[in-house]
Amino acid sequence: MSRHVLYVIVCAAGPAKDAARLVTAAIHRGWEVCVIATRAAVEGEFLDLPALEASSGHPVRSDWRRAGEEKRNPPADAVVVAPMTMNTANKWAAGIADTYALGLIAEAVGLGLPVVALPFWSTALDSHPATQRSVTTLRSAGVRVLYGEGEWLPHAPGTGNERRRSYPWHLALDVLPPQER
Repeated sequence: MSRHVLYVIVCAAGPAKDAARLVTAAIHRGWEVCVIATRAAVEGEFLDLPALEASSGHPVRSDWRRAGEEKRNPPADAVVVAPMTMNTANKWAAGIADTYALGLIAEAVGLGLPVVALPFWSTALDSHPATQRSVTTLRSAGVRVLYGEGEWLPHAPGTGNERRRSYPWHLALDVLPPQER
């Protein structure tokens, strides 16, 4: 029996360095995982690329394929965006798909795939009106944004590194349908 495919979209935020934890947990739950990173996550060295590629068994992708190049990953059955930055939330909610990662998550919503977003930003960024509008817009489009009491809450400015260690990766997997092993 083939495994269901989970795309994990990783943005440039502190917890991204530990994204292999999410990949390993998803595989343990029966998913085949393909990691797609935002260009900022790759260029800013937020990722442990060797760990992500070793745990997923797939290269980490961050750019569009070239004209005529075959698809590089199997089609997704579900998508998790974690950690999701304010920038990604705002661009995604506005329908901007100017990067590979944004294009994939915009398309996933249009395809009706289960999409889960687990944010990571400070209370200062959270107070911006665009952030609240974006969360509302994404939820109205069917995205399960894990934001609020009992899920994920913003951290005080300057405390992101401390909050990185306790980032609740498991929440994203807990709301996805269980997979066969």
